[in-house]
Amino acid sequence: MARTTLKLPKPIVRAEPKAPTTARGRHAANLKRRAPPKAPAAAPAPPAAHENPGDPRLSKRMSELGICSRREADEWIENGWVKVDGKVVTTLGVRVPPSARIEVDPAAKQHQSEQVTILLNKPVGYVSGQPEDNHPPAMVLIKPENHWEEDASRIPFRPGHLRGLAPAGRLDIDSTGLIVFTQDGRVARRLIGHDSEVEKEYLVRVEGTLTEEGMKMLHHGLELDGVKLKPAKVSWANEDQLRFVLREGRKRQIRRMCERVGLTVVGLKRVRTGGVPLGALPVGKWRYLARHEKF
Repeated sequence: MARTTLKLPKPIVRAEPKAPTTARGRHAANLKRRAPPKAPAAAPAPPAAHENPGDPRLSKRMSELGICSRREADEWIENGWVKVDGKVVTTLGVRVPPSARIEVDPAAKQHQSEQVTILLNKPVGYVSGQPEDNHPPAMVLIKPENHWEEDASRIPFRPGHLRGLAPAGRLDIDSTGLIVFTQDGRVARRLIGHDSEVEKEYLVRVEGTLTEEGMKMLHHGLELDGVKLKPAKVSWANEDQLRFVLREGRKRQIRRMCERVGLTVVGLKRVRTGGVPLGALPVGKWRYLARHEKF
């Protein structure tokens, strides 16, 4: 009987990976063996929604209550001078309910009482705000040598009075007269806030013929830029000069109003803002608003 020889398959021998021959390679291999499996990336957490997104920000609420301007409110909050319902708030942008009790540290009131308001008789050729078309801002006139020697406020000039000083309203480059600069946000809000009702009085020299109907239109009935103007008080100051009393201040408003009724303005001077007259303040000079004066 023939003998059958069975041939068994050769065992499969897996080749061992060659050991790294360099120190850097051995170190990388060790890190690879030790590294735990990566966890799946967590989904980003949704931003936390504000509890009362409809409530006003604290600075806005303080401005609405007439406590101070928003800029002042931010400064007071950062200084730790503001409490809401008995707790000090130092974070800007916090929202508060309208019913919140807001208290202000006496230090803030002291700071506010030290702020000044300045009245300037602006000459022709100066702009109210930032310089434009090579015309200087009226602010450059507020310096010690232009301080009116008859200023009755008895407030001594300090360089700090120029810090944060800003115009509270505009006066055209071709116009002269009273322009107000202030550090006090309450004054600025009263004069140029959207709900301001402070009167501003002007003497306006005109050329042309004003009819009875034209005078009625100056009082009420004109529109500028598609917006109906508030009623104005207009009367003759003398044979060639009108007196305007307005409770708003649109850009070049009086000049444009006069053009609508056939008049040309050849001179314009603001002589009063609220309860404060220009008085005898000379052109190019300035003085402080006295403590007893109110707009």
